[in-house]
Amino acid sequence: MPSNSAGGSVPGARGTARQATTHPQTADDGRPPLQIGILLPTREQAINGTYAAAPLLDFAKTAEALGFDSLWAGDSLTARPRLDPLVVLSAAAAATTRITVGTAALTPALRHPLIGANMIASLGHVAADRLILGLGSGFPMPETEEEFASVGASFQGRVGRLDEITSLWRTAWRSGEEGEPAEFQGRFWQAENLDRLPSPAIPGGPPLWLAGSDTPKVLARAATRYDGWLPFLPDVDAYARARRRIAELAEEAGRVVTPALYATVTVNASERAAKSELEHYISHYYGRSLEQMRSIQAYAWGSAEKCAEWLGGYVRAGARHLVVRIGSLDPEPQLKEIAEVLLPAVRALGPSTTVGSTQS
Repeated sequence: MPSNSAGGSVPGARGTARQATTHPQTADDGRPPLQIGILLPTREQAINGTYAAAPLLDFAKTAEALGFDSLWAGDSLTARPRLDPLVVLSAAAAATTRITVGTAALTPALRHPLIGANMIASLGHVAADRLILGLGSGFPMPETEEEFASVGASFQGRVGRLDEITSLWRTAWRSGEEGEPAEFQGRFWQAENLDRLPSPAIPGGPPLWLAGSDTPKVLARAATRYDGWLPFLPDVDAYARARRRIAELAEEAGRVVTPALYATVTVNASERAAKSELEHYISHYYGRSLEQMRSIQAYAWGSAEKCAEWLGGYVRAGARHLVVRIGSLDPEPQLKEIAEVLLPAVRALGPSTTVGSTQS
């Protein structure tokens, strides 16, 4: 192992969550197979002082050709700047044919909810059933609070606002269906004429995953309001306990929730060189040390085989969709080795199993 670890219904919500996937194949038991995705280097570009679409689209096409199941983009305006993920993913979806695209994670509060609903529906018409939205309420850092203030959004109460925005979105995406309301009355937002917005490509809109930790409130929200859970827990045992709890709560609610994981790996045959590169990456990405960040986020470094072994612990704990971020400001050289060594090693863990009502 590398020395790694850091690292009930609701208005308008679907009664049963689903997993979006472009892959028709399933395990022998009929359940979805393990999915492994890769993060687009939009933040890395910004750190390096470039904002070019062509390299991102090349990265997307290469990731698809190498066999990754999904392609993800993060979101930030001023805290950790980068190109807008909805715009980038729209281009990536148009440039590819098979790979799922998703946000990891989108911060809905940074956009007016009607603009967000419109942009997501528009992206959905490019990606169709290849779209998943990982959503966050805002990373608890001073820079994020400043980012919220820059667009006039309240940082206080941001968790409740996230849940309300997703309820508004789902109401809007269903508003054109017979018998569905075209108005929304919430605590923070009220809206009319929702049926005038573009309808989504998929009835009800894309799956919405909650990017969050393992606190009781987060697990309850993931199990009863969202279609997936996307944490970056550094402790695999904590992940296993949380996933089991979500399974219990989802089963009680008669729902299905996808247990996912956001993890960062830096691949190098030299563990020392890998750690050094990751430390350099984290200091530029967050302005903090690896030692600080590994207490809250999942990190691994070393050979591809060792990183695969580490990720395998999460798969054995029930993770069914891995979102992998390459911990390097120059991620492309690692992409092929991760695809050729890490992907098959993790996928070889065996067929899916089900515990409770999580897709696992």
